[in-house]
Amino acid sequence: MKFTKLVNSIRNTHSELYLAAAKAVNQSLTVRNWLIGLSIVEFEQQGEDRAKYGEKLLSDLALSIKIKGLSETNLKLCRQFYIAYPNILATIKTMFENKGYLISQTVSDQLQNTNFENDTYQKSLHHQFNSDNIKPEELLTKLSYSHFLELISISDLSKREFFEIETIKNTWSVRELRRQINTLYFERSGISKKPDQLSKIINEKAERINPEDIIKSPFTFEFLGISPKDVVYENDLEKALLDHLETFLLEMGHGFCFESKQKRILIGGEYFFIDLVFYHRILKCHVLVELKVDEAKHEHIGQLKTYVNYYKKEIMQKDDNPPVGILLVTNQNKALVEYAIADSDQQLFVSKYLLELPSEKELIAEIQRENNVLREKEEIYKKVAKDNYKR
Repeated sequence: MKFTKLVNSIRNTHSELYLAAAKAVNQSLTVRNWLIGLSIVEFEQQGEDRAKYGEKLLSDLALSIKIKGLSETNLKLCRQFYIAYPNILATIKTMFENKGYLISQTVSDQLQNTNFENDTYQKSLHHQFNSDNIKPEELLTKLSYSHFLELISISDLSKREFFEIETIKNTWSVRELRRQINTLYFERSGISKKPDQLSKIINEKAERINPEDIIKSPFTFEFLGISPKDVVYENDLEKALLDHLETFLLEMGHGFCFESKQKRILIGGEYFFIDLVFYHRILKCHVLVELKVDEAKHEHIGQLKTYVNYYKKEIMQKDDNPPVGILLVTNQNKALVEYAIADSDQQLFVSKYLLELPSEKELIAEIQRENNVLREKEEIYKKVAKDNYKR
């Protein structure tokens, strides 16, 4: 055996089994969430004490089960998933048995006891599953749970099926699926005189799914019991700058109290991560810090304002002041600082908040200083590595 052949053999073995592992985890996650949705709907329809819980069912359920990743919001998504795809797993038991997977007796019994033919949602959406274009098992094996969460937001069944087919056929990533839904690809395809040509143009630049997308999904990490912070992948420069910025703000003595790094929030079924979150004890408000090692873009400011508005609506207490956001954009050539506050009165912001927050000049100077330190270290490491190589 030649060395090249050995390398290719190991790479191919890894790729095949890595993909198989990713698919297995995804299928288990999807099955679990569908079954959770099924259980919730059955309780709502037939539970002996369902009236006792009423609208508080999901919040009480989340508090009682105490399972990582199954918050009230995620339980609601499980319920929506089941309602949107009531019999997607009607063939799951057979599929698993044919492929040699083992299902516990609990899961097996739950699948056996589900009467798909008489289910209310099954009847109302039965025609969706008589399509020759796509089968339920294809959906399960070729789409991730994150794909399903994008698809369940589409109430028009024809439109949803269109995106199911396009996603599977073109192996779209979740981000690509979301992009095509938001840019009205379905509607544009319907009025286009040459839909095939439109499809070709779109898919030439489309982002494809890969096993890492499934493994790195926050839903997968929670399902496997892995810390949420491991979902976020930062480059060394971003991490070093954030670590330094955290220390810098805390040492300024302006009242910053550290609360969280890479704070995860859920907006519209999608996870976002805020780089740094502080609570300012003097201003009595949250301070959200976003760092972008990139050129300044309009979407950066829009993203920060979204986070600020989320905190105002979901996190801010009655005696708190509106949250404030600080956006730092930095690269080798320049640095930029932008401030944002929810529904701000600019005069109030300048007179009240900027007295306690670091100025743009202070932040820019500190970021540039740290940038220079990091780049000097990088040059030293390169020189040492080069000298070692010569020896």
